[in-house]
Amino acid sequence: MTLFGQTLDGQQIFSLISMLAVLALCMVTLRRRREHDRQVKRWKKEQEPRQAQSRDPRHSGPWG
Repeated sequence: MTLFGQTLDGQQIFSLISMLAVLALCMVTLRRRREHDRQVKRWKKEQEPRQAQSRDPRHSGPWG
């Protein structure tokens, strides 16, 4: 196999495929991490009004 004018043997082809697989794995991991961070931010944003209600001084007992 020739790539950019240079002949590649089996070991070099395997190395190239392995590097591409690692790159794909890193991209998938990064995408999932970013989505998880977005979900956590969204969850925290939704929790703020609920916590503000629970801090209401009128509610003194554990059940309000």
